[in-house]
Amino acid sequence: MANLSAVSVFILQGFSTVPALQLLSMVIFLLIYLAAVLGNVSIMIAVTLDSHLHTPMYFFIKHLSLVDLCSTSTTLPRALVATMADTKEISLPACASQLFAFVCFGSLECFLITSMAFDRCLAIYRPLTYGITMSSQICVFLVVVAWVSGLLFSTFHMVNIFSLPFCGPNMIDHFFCDIPPLMHLACGDTQGHEAAGFIVSGCVIMTCFALTCLSYVLIVYTVVHIRSAAGRWKAFSTCSSHLATVLLFYGTGSSAYMQPTAHYSPLQGRMAAIFYSILTPTLNPLIYSLRNKDMTAALRKLYAQIPS
Repeated sequence: MANLSAVSVFILQGFSTVPALQLLSMVIFLLIYLAAVLGNVSIMIAVTLDSHLHTPMYFFIKHLSLVDLCSTSTTLPRALVATMADTKEISLPACASQLFAFVCFGSLECFLITSMAFDRCLAIYRPLTYGITMSSQICVFLVVVAWVSGLLFSTFHMVNIFSLPFCGPNMIDHFFCDIPPLMHLACGDTQGHEAAGFIVSGCVIMTCFALTCLSYVLIVYTVVHIRSAAGRWKAFSTCSSHLATVLLFYGTGSSAYMQPTAHYSPLQGRMAAIFYSILTPTLNPLIYSLRNKDMTAALRKLYAQIPS
């Protein structure tokens, strides 16, 4: 990777540009991170230990929890430590690694959400062949494809960003190394790199979104043809949690990467990142447990085994 950068160290602005809010922000985000870790780890353990949850839907939920845990751990711990120790410097290789990991886990979530939509579609639209179609081998294959695609996607973005020269300033107006603020700091003509990133991200996001929408079109088509109201409600309730995750993910994450760098606002970018990189991974465990009786029962069973 040819890198003509003169900058070897970046400085992360942190959670807020107002010093008085840094400590308050640190406490709030520390509590949120602990909640995210507890919720996602609990779901992974509950799904692993409870044999009633060894189904394709919970298999994907377990991997989604793993991705959410990794995603928040990529950004928040370093930002929290930097705020407490007042050390905001991050080396260029560390910044590149953080960007790679964050984009990888973010795209992984996108691919997993699409796979989960496909799973719910087959369960409702083709219930008689669901058990054969969504075999354990197919589930593993979809997860492996998601990981490989995520690694390729993040590799592209890391190369696309860090093949640009950085000659100063080196202040990243964010609490982690993200694509828009780094593109904003790059020297020289960035239009080609920006266009390439926009096209690749747009194709990936819109393809996943279109496949997810297609799955829900088939789900709605099937549900409206169910004669009994109880049957319609039962069918819809099996995918309501996933639908909430879809709306939360695409409503926060896609907007941050589907706009030109020239229109980038540091405050808007920081707020969007808080939603899609912190709040979404924290809320997903709540979404999948509050309205899910099997998951709630498994979590209660898990917590009951913990000595008081």
